[in-house]
Amino acid sequence: MREDLIEIHPTAFRFKMMLDKVKHHAKKKWDKSHEVQDFKVADLALVSTLNFNNIKGPKKLKDSYVGPFFIVALHGTNAVQVELSGELENKNPTCPVSLIKTCQPADKDFFPLRNPTTLTVPQVEQSKDKDEESN
Repeated sequence: MREDLIEIHPTAFRFKMMLDKVKHHAKKKWDKSHEVQDFKVADLALVSTLNFNNIKGPKKLKDSYVGPFFIVALHGTNAVQVELSGELENKNPTCPVSLIKTCQPADKDFFPLRNPTTLTVPQVEQSKDKDEESN
């Protein structure tokens, strides 16, 4: 807030103090519940089905996350591109980080009969423009 406004109106200073207090409280609550996800290319991730309408079966019994899928590319800190397969091949592979969850491997002690899934890491192709720039 500009300093000259504080001099013009006597309640402007109190309003600024109140606004700073509210901002500090909101930041404190956000930092308390927010966890920064650390994704890398070729990591396994689960994708939320929140925005997917084409998954077959009743909506009530629909899984909340599907996958695991490989992360192909990172688009800043807010979005990742995954390699979708099956029913989801026609969907946009770029998802916001808020709809992605890291895939934890199954524990053999708790799930002795579960067969491990074998997934192959897809080849990441670089565009010709990037190859020409590096030369």
